Amino acid sequence: MLMNVIMIIQLAATIVVGIYFFRQLRAQSAPEKVIRNTKGQAEWNKLNSLRQIHLTEPLNEQVRPAKLEDVVGQEAGIDALMAVLSGPNPQHVIIYGPPGVGKTCAARLALEAAKQSEGTPFAMNAPFIEMDATCVRFDERAIADPLIGSVHDPIYQGAGQLGISGVPQPKEGAVTRAHGGVLFLDEIGELHPLQMNKLLKVLEDRKVRFESAYYNRFDSATPGWIHDVFQNGMPADFRLVGATTRSPEDIPPALRSRCMEIFFRPLDAGELAGIAGSAAERAGFPMAHEDAELVGSYAANGRDAVNIVQMAMGIARRAGRRQIQREDILWVVDCGRYTMRHEAGLCRAGGVGIVHGLAVHGAGQGAVMEIEATKTPGTGRVTVTGIVEEEEFTGGHGHKMRRMSMARGAAENAYTLIKSMGYPTEGYDLHINFPGGVPVDGPSAGVAMAVAMVSVLTEKAVASDVAITGEVSVRGRVLPVGGVNAKAQAAARAKLARVIIPKDNASERIQAEIEICPVEEIEEVFKLAFGEETEIKVPLISDASVLAAQGE
Repeated sequence: MLMNVIMIIQLAATIVVGIYFFRQLRAQSAPEKVIRNTKGQAEWNKLNSLRQIHLTEPLNEQVRPAKLEDVVGQEAGIDALMAVLSGPNPQHVIIYGPPGVGKTCAARLALEAAKQSEGTPFAMNAPFIEMDATCVRFDERAIADPLIGSVHDPIYQGAGQLGISGVPQPKEGAVTRAHGGVLFLDEIGELHPLQMNKLLKVLEDRKVRFESAYYNRFDSATPGWIHDVFQNGMPADFRLVGATTRSPEDIPPALRSRCMEIFFRPLDAGELAGIAGSAAERAGFPMAHEDAELVGSYAANGRDAVNIVQMAMGIARRAGRRQIQREDILWVVDCGRYTMRHEAGLCRAGGVGIVHGLAVHGAGQGAVMEIEATKTPGTGRVTVTGIVEEEEFTGGHGHKMRRMSMARGAAENAYTLIKSMGYPTEGYDLHINFPGGVPVDGPSAGVAMAVAMVSVLTEKAVASDVAITGEVSVRGRVLPVGGVNAKAQAAARAKLARVIIPKDNASERIQAEIEICPVEEIEEVFKLAFGEETEIKVPLISDASVLAAQGE
């Protein structure tokens, strides 16, 4: 009986003590909860108030193309892009081109159009995930990787309840968010080599595989979806659209081999003038056509054109006007230190030693370059100047060395050729110059240099309406070169009438309104360039001049 009473007393005491401590803990946690709730509500209020503030869209966003037809000047590139992404088998693609010509807009709109194509695998809700390769920050320890994805191991802060249980947690990256759609990777040429290799593996497997030293396939505390991710990978079946301002040779060959390649061209002054005029009209500040042309002559790309218009609008608005005037544009040009574009217009008349050569630079951009040559009494030396690229490489024992560019080699080939043809090169030093700032490399200027050399040796002017491209051999054969279509288009824009190309390039698709003159031998080039079929006589310099130059 006594034992029962004692047990009852102990139980009652235990209950009383338990109630006491429970109330104490509740009293202590209540203020924290109140503080937490108050602080959380304050943050919500602040966030919602921030979301109520909206500035107007910049003019560049207001005039952004809404359909593919609105993208100016890239008809061929857009047709190619649609051919790559439409239909039942869309491919990965790299778009080359200068900044501000519509690469990003075209990719986004091309996906929307591809969703409507017959047999397309893209669903109507297929995502378009956009990232900039220059901003893809990752941790080499694989703690964080916004592009590929990562694993949050239990040892790292913020692992949560699963981390407390020792469970690693896979985190998806952009490649998984793009699953079923398009991953647009801007400036893909700037991607870190380590990230590039990871991306190539994802493109090959169409899934992301994760690893973790903390993963145990037999751990029953690990959720089933995590087991599935570690064992089968995370889905990443998408189509890559990369954009770059770099040249194709700057892109890793392993990536290029997996992608179709499309080239967007730079916009000419007339197209930029159209963009400027349209932007001003849509903004309610119209400008005269000649003023829009002025904007086009200073803008480097479409983004520049719209920026100039927007600043000129600000000047007009402050002056109480609703129309942009020429003085506004000139003020913006001076304030922004814009440089006038030197478009290849009507080329100046040819002359002795002046040849219109052709080059391709940047992302497949054709250009007309004026090659000039001169002669002086000498011993047969050939000098090549201008922006003639040389390649630096590491030789034996780590020494830095420079390899002569192929353009210089082409000049020596041309010199040897005309010497073998009987021209008295021993009595002269020849100087070939490439003015204008266009980088020159490769042998494609060889034929043009041979024409320039013969012109100065014979004092015969080169036809002013012809442009020339092609490699020349020491036996006088004209050999094929690359970029003929872009070169022919550049010659047409420069208002030239004819372009001389190697016969082996004549079967290529050339989209230019210009007469194409395919040739096989250097003699054919001379007939076209000098406008005659008779033998070109070489005037001789005096023996005294030659002897003086040779130091005899």
